[in-house]
Amino acid sequence: MKNIYLDYAATTPTDKRVVKAMKPYWNKYYGNPSSLYKLGVKTKNDIEEARKDIADILSCNSKELIFTGGGTASINLAIKGIMQKEKKGHLIISAIEHHAVSHTAEYLGKLGYEVSIIPVDEDGIVELNVLKKEIKDNTRLISIMMANNEIGTIQPIKEIGQYLEKLNKDRDNKIYFHTDACQASGLLEINVNKLHVDLLTINGSKIYGPKGIGLLYVKNNTPLIPLIHGGGQENNLYSGTENIPAIIGLATALKLVNNGKEKEIKRLEELRDYLIKEILNKIPKTRLNGSKEKRLPNNINISFLDVEGESVLLYLDEMGIQASAGSACTSKDLDPSHVILALGCPYEMAHGSIRFSLGKDTKKKDLDYLMKKLPGIINFLRKASPMETDINKLKKGCL
Repeated sequence: MKNIYLDYAATTPTDKRVVKAMKPYWNKYYGNPSSLYKLGVKTKNDIEEARKDIADILSCNSKELIFTGGGTASINLAIKGIMQKEKKGHLIISAIEHHAVSHTAEYLGKLGYEVSIIPVDEDGIVELNVLKKEIKDNTRLISIMMANNEIGTIQPIKEIGQYLEKLNKDRDNKIYFHTDACQASGLLEINVNKLHVDLLTINGSKIYGPKGIGLLYVKNNTPLIPLIHGGGQENNLYSGTENIPAIIGLATALKLVNNGKEKEIKRLEELRDYLIKEILNKIPKTRLNGSKEKRLPNNINISFLDVEGESVLLYLDEMGIQASAGSACTSKDLDPSHVILALGCPYEMAHGSIRFSLGKDTKKKDLDYLMKKLPGIINFLRKASPMETDINKLKKGCL
């Protein structure tokens, strides 16, 4: 049976070159970086070299980078670290953030912090004018993801950052700006100076690196409090003995995805547009979710009316095709995608949404195989479904 992986937005296979770079740090260069003997000094120096390599890609100072246990850990450190520095304050997020952001915001709300969730337009894009209206005198932090993990929509991070820089010149209390770049880091430019952000999150599992490793860029003079207390590693912000192999793996992976990125982006865009056209032309009652233009080069999110997304996935899996019904973190949750609902579309479209995400091993023949199987699966499930949506009654823009 074929094995076609179309869920790179959930996680990526670790690149063989990354595994090779990590290998010596399991049982040869294993010294504790806090130790004074040569073995510890070796690992400490190698960690700092990895930090410098990443700093070159982000165009920042290596001292502004904090290694963590993953994207979720970095996000929690960024948001809680800023907000809990003071006992009150106002946080702004978008309606389509990853649950690492939205659940953290919900937690802070229960502690008494003020939280605003701003809507997105029908393409899933945050409008700057809408964001401006939510800003208050006590606004402390704004967290907007760089690119959405479900629908691939790319947000105007640079424009928001530039606006906040101008606004902060006339404010007594600075508004800090965080972006979750976990989905974007291997596909978009992540120069923190061009983005005008104070905090930026990356994780290894989305860029062909190891799982369980993340990074948080913290601009100099950004006040954070630690969430984990201990030996004071990572500038006293993320204590615990460093995960040396994973740190080396993250730096190696980030360098690899940035080498020849333009060529790979063009290839992925061609495959993405091909699959979108094939699905929309060959399967009726379907909708592309997210922006057509401001979209990650590897993301295809389609709503299939009158079917359950989970059923589609199970049938695809039987054919050797792996895809996703939204975020991998909530793939076992039968609730409709909050991201699709935020676009203003009904539950029927959210329940029937499927995400196909492409990667470096995806070939056109894989998509052709998918299109040999997918129309038949959708047709079979629709015949067995008690649902039959009248497309003429759908809200304008939802089909």
